[in-house]
Amino acid sequence: MPQDWAWLADDVAVRCGLTEGIVAIDGPSGAGKSTFAAELVRALADRGRKSVLISTDDYATWDDPASWWPELERDVIGAFERRHDYFYRPRIWVDGRPEIGPEKWVRRQPILIIEGVTSARRSCAHRFTHLFWLDGPPAPDRLARTVARDGEADRDHLTRWQHFEEGWFAVDGTRERCEVLR
Repeated sequence: MPQDWAWLADDVAVRCGLTEGIVAIDGPSGAGKSTFAAELVRALADRGRKSVLISTDDYATWDDPASWWPELERDVIGAFERRHDYFYRPRIWVDGRPEIGPEKWVRRQPILIIEGVTSARRSCAHRFTHLFWLDGPPAPDRLARTVARDGEADRDHLTRWQHFEEGWFAVDGTRERCEVLR
């Protein structure tokens, strides 16, 4: 982990005055979104602010990279906005195939952080208090990073995923509406 992730998370927690609302952390795969999100949760906790972190990886699959959003919106975002605790069913991988996993119960906290590709999508951006974007290194370096994380067997999936991302971000205009952190 680059040493400046903690500094960046501390800066965002203080500068943005995060006390409640929904935060999206978006950008291409391998950009560092998960690492930054975990550091942001820590930075907020250090300041006595409670948060919940949900990853789009709990929903997205190789064959369904984006159309699952209504499920996340209904089960997580809607419940958060109604100020309720919530249940959701993250995907689990069994023998290389995604399946809907068991219900996961989450106690509502004042800050909901949604991290992952498509999290700052146009359709919900107006409901979020902060939208952040991480560019990460160039695409070949990000691919190497994700292959190192997920394994050589997923290289073809990850390559196709990068192509999906490029198209998604271009059509959705995601980066343009976010605060670019790096």
